Amino acid sequence: MKDQNLTIAEAQKQVDNWIKTIGVRYFNELTNMAILTEEVGELARIMARKFGDQSFKKSDEDYNLGDEMADVLWVLICLANQTGIDLNEAFLNNIEKKTTRDKDRHKNNKKLKK
Repeated sequence: MKDQNLTIAEAQKQVDNWIKTIGVRYFNELTNMAILTEEVGELARIMARKFGDQSFKKSDEDYNLGDEMADVLWVLICLANQTGIDLNEAFLNNIEKKTTRDKDRHKNNKKLKK
């Protein structure tokens, strides 16, 4: 499974299949939103220590940044599945929105040219 490349749609199907065969059921949407917040917090903790000014604690030393990001993605996919969101379509629409809205936004930003 490690060498497998997934589309977003395939990832949504794989998570749904896992939930229905191994996980038994989805947690309700509010619970998953709380779990997503927890997972983003864990990712933020590692980011603050690895790339920010926070110091590592002994309990932080065995972090896996990719695994933390995958946890966030997993719960986000669960929420999309539960709410009927096609993440592939939503992502493509989001790129189009950002491209249209922000095509010139960052080009002349003096803060970004430092």
